Parts: sequence; structure tokens; C-alpha cells
Amino acid sequence: MSSSLTPSNSPKVKRKGSVRRPRAGSHLPPFSPESHEAALYAIRHTLRGRTSYDTFPVSFRMIVLDSKLEVRKALQCLLNNGVVSAPLWNSEKSCFVGMFTVSDIIHLIQFYYYKATSTSYDTVASDVEFFRLESLRDIEKELGVEEPPLFSEHPSSSLYDAAKLLIQTHARRVPLLDHDTETGHEVIVSVLTQYRLLKFIAINCGKEISQLHMPLRKLNIGTYVSPVQVDGEEPYYPIATASMTTPVFDVVHMFSKRGISAVPIVDDDGIVVNLYETVDVITLVRLGAYQSLDLTVSEALHQRSPDFPGVVICTASDSLGTLMQLIKKRRVHRLVVVEGEEEEKRGGKKGRLLGIITLSDVLRYIIGENLVPTESVDRLVPPEEDKIAAPPAEEAAAS
Repeated sequence: MSSSLTPSNSPKVKRKGSVRRPRAGSHLPPFSPESHEAALYAIRHTLRGRTSYDTFPVSFRMIVLDSKLEVRKALQCLLNNGVVSAPLWNSEKSCFVGMFTVSDIIHLIQFYYYKATSTSYDTVASDVEFFRLESLRDIEKELGVEEPPLFSEHPSSSLYDAAKLLIQTHARRVPLLDHDTETGHEVIVSVLTQYRLLKFIAINCGKEISQLHMPLRKLNIGTYVSPVQVDGEEPYYPIATASMTTPVFDVVHMFSKRGISAVPIVDDDGIVVNLYETVDVITLVRLGAYQSLDLTVSEALHQRSPDFPGVVICTASDSLGTLMQLIKKRRVHRLVVVEGEEEEKRGGKKGRLLGIITLSDVLRYIIGENLVPTESVDRLVPPEEDKIAAPPAEEAAAS
């Protein structure tokens, strides 16, 4: 007769007493300045061996604008595709003639306000909308703004060389041009942005990123509020700031004069409460609010798109590796550095403005080149946002 094991008749098994074994030592090297430098060297070595082609998404759209297109139609095209920049093409000469970016819109707004002092608002607003893209350079000359340089890179060049060009030109993007073998004409292949380059590093150099453990402030990445205040200087010098009651046009003037793309909004105690960006100005333009730039920042922020991702903040003690992990996960263009618990222990105030970090700062540090911007392109290309919102399907190459 067969029997089965039950709780009552199952054999008793004597178990040996557990013996706690000593934990094996970790095989990971300890964090040190040497491991940090070794990780940077490895990242640079990777960039030298990869080309711009390696950063291309599997599927993307390429937005190119004819230089004879009206500004109004060009802006609408960018907004419909969720980007704020695109290469310009001269169809008569079949060649690349520059980039249409947020800085051009900022210049248009300034031109509109300056000209409106002697002309009616309605007339000037109509003139602005019917400007052709090829006339933008004439506006820059009238405003005393130097013409942006026509720099580009070949898509098969190394990512390291492309990164150096971005640093030297203070640009947020570099057009990638090739030549047609039959006609010899230029061909716009894509546009490489700082964000796409840094995200490529974050995705493909994970091991090295984990070794970038040193604090951002100690690495001198970013711009920080001067610890010594001088009479006559702004309270958060050299960082431009505004309050909720600042007129929008004053902020637009900061964008153009300083070549920046965002201004922290602070309260009376210096606590960061928001951020006003160049894309917020584009939102007003999109709504046809040329005459609305005299409203306050607080009023303008109510026009902001509901899908605004929010202000990304960090503290000076956060590591570069943590920042790169953030870039890997979400689209980030800048971080506002605020005082944290460490500063509060030394008499500071949590949340108060301490500095600002842009992608340019991060890229310049990672590349490790003491590159001096060439005289012809210094501060000519203010860093704008690469996107207003992600396109619903494939990624746009002009982002």
C-alpha cells in the first residue's frame, strides 16, 4: 500500500544550526579624485571613437525652412512640430544659410518695441509678422547685434570634435552638413544638440557616470552668486534675476543683452519661486500678444502651457553623476542651484538662489578643454531651449 507524506507521518529532519559568515569585501573601487578623473578620461575616449551618426534616433523628422518664408509661417511651423529651431535653406543657391532660433524671435520683439516708439503698435505688429527669414540679419544690424556665424560639422566627424565646436561657439546646437556626390550641393543631414550629446554620454557611459561622484560646486560647474556684494551691483550678481512684478519686456532685454535663456524668479528673501524662459516669450508671440509684453511675469506665467515640466533644482553638494542620471531620464536644459541643508546649518536659508547650471557648463567640464571662444562667435548664439514639448510620434531632428 502506498503512503503519502503528511504533517503527522513525515520524517523529522535535523537541521544544522546557522553559522554567520563574514561578508565578502566589495570589489568596486572606492570613490576618489583619481577614479573621477579616470571616468572623465574614459568618456572622452568614447567620444573620440564615436561619430554624430551614432546619436541619431531610429526615426526622426528633419525640419528645414526656406529663407524666403515669412516669419509668421516659420514660427507656426516650429510650434506645430514642437521645436524652437530649424536650419535655413537658400533654395536659389541650394545651400545652408544659418539657423532660425529663439534668439531671432527675441530680436524681433526688441525691434518691434524700439520701432513702436514712433509708429503705431498695429502697424509694427503687422510688419513683424510679414518679415521674411532672410531679412532677420538686417534687423540684427539695426539693433547692433552681430550676425551669427555659419558654423557646421560633418556627421561622420567625431563626437569629441563636435563637442569642442559647441563649446567654442557658445551654441546649443551644431548643424550636420554633407555634400551630394552628384551635384556637389550641401545636404542638411541633421542637427546635433548639447542635450542629445549629453544624453548619449549618460546612456552609453553608465559605468563611468557612476564614478562622477564629486560635488558640482567643488568641480566649479555652473555660475554662482558672488559671496561678496559690491555697491551698485545686482543682489545676485552675476546671475540675472527677476520678481513676479517685473515687466516681461525687461526680462526679454536680459535675454538679449546677456545671451541667456532663462531668468530665476525670486521673492524678497531670495527664495526661488519660478523660472521665466525664452520659450515663455514664444508662447506670448504664438498667442499674438505683441502688445502684451508690458504685463508682469506673474501675469505672463498664467499663459504658460499646462504641460510645463517645472523648475529643476539641485544643491551644490549634488554630484555630477546624479545630474547625468537626471539627463538620462528626462529632458533637462538647466538646473537652478539653491541652498540646501548644509548651507542652512551655516546660517543660510533653504531654497535661496545659489547658482545656475546650464548644459553648456556640464559639457565644457566633461570635455575638459580650456577652449577660448573665437572672437567672431563669442556670445553670438544665446542658448535657447531645444524643445517646447516633445513631438507626439518621432523625435524632431532640429531639436
